[in-house]
Amino acid sequence: MRERIYLSPPHMGGNEIEYIKEAFSSNWIAPMGPQVNEFEREVAERIGVKGALALSSGTAAIHLSLKVLGVKEDDLVFCSDFTFSGSCNPIMYEKAKPVFIDADPETWNMSPKALKYGLEWAKSINKMPKAIIIVDLYGQSADYERLLPLCREYGIPVIEDAAEAMGAVHNGRACGSFGNLSVFSFNGNKIATTSGGGMVVSDDLDALAKMKYWSMQSKGDSLWYEHRELGYNYRLSNISAAIGRGQMDVLDKHIKRREEVFKRYEEGFSNNEYIKMMPVSKAGRPNYWLSVIQIDEKSPVSPMNIINGLGEENIEARPVWKPMHMQPYFEQYEFFAHDEYIGREIFKKGVCLPSGYNVVSDQDEIIDLINRMF
Repeated sequence: MRERIYLSPPHMGGNEIEYIKEAFSSNWIAPMGPQVNEFEREVAERIGVKGALALSSGTAAIHLSLKVLGVKEDDLVFCSDFTFSGSCNPIMYEKAKPVFIDADPETWNMSPKALKYGLEWAKSINKMPKAIIIVDLYGQSADYERLLPLCREYGIPVIEDAAEAMGAVHNGRACGSFGNLSVFSFNGNKIATTSGGGMVVSDDLDALAKMKYWSMQSKGDSLWYEHRELGYNYRLSNISAAIGRGQMDVLDKHIKRREEVFKRYEEGFSNNEYIKMMPVSKAGRPNYWLSVIQIDEKSPVSPMNIINGLGEENIEARPVWKPMHMQPYFEQYEFFAHDEYIGREIFKKGVCLPSGYNVVSDQDEIIDLINRMF
């Protein structure tokens, strides 16, 4: 059988090993160290913010962001509904209550219309959310021109979950620069990886300092370590940061290649009346992390037919994210639709296709396999 073609495998640019050698030669292999400091500086500079904090995962970054914004038990936190559970699981860590906001058909990100409905409901019950988590899904920015004024109107801070959107740009601004606090993931499947890791970036240096304190087990400065608050083991290792620095060196190259992959799929399915690509906003440039197709509901071929058919050829394809309000664990919580249930429809129709750096050599075969299914 052929070697497996994965959905989004990591791709090393070459400098990663040199930075790792630097870490080993200095004997800095534990959490913190020169590579972590440089990685934080480089990311903050790229995003255009004052500071950054490297952590063990994007989920950890969201968790500490919620804590620093004062989210506590029974507080409301609004969150994009069409996302991965890592966006909202940290709400549960603090025993707060998620409220899920539907997707917008033009971006697949949080719907301004649904957010307005949710905020009007919160005002009617006299319980406004402590924070709003807006996701930049599949490497594409949310519609911040319409979302942020609503958040500001009610004085609610924004956590931008840009976990999938490193390198994406919206109206001249980098994804990760729109939230009061913004979060990235460097998981193994992301466009830039540290194997496993994450980061929170912000102009609020005091908030970053507080989160850094918590991420290091809330250790005081005394020789014996004085602990006055609950702490977490959330810091990124110096070795992982070295990998991340190498990935940042080739990020633009990775984005360019993923865009080429997306456009080749777009061309390859242009004559298939049942397939269309995910929407791409005209307001900026996504990083094209994953290429996603939608299958028309009248199609003789279902999304699972495509996923299973490719699977028989040892090619990985997956459904899109299942909306959080449809998940058994979260279905009890409030949800506000766009009017139609946009996230549900995308879930029914969507298929994520192999999108990695080296998939270009196999794309024609993948396209041909899918087209022949029809």
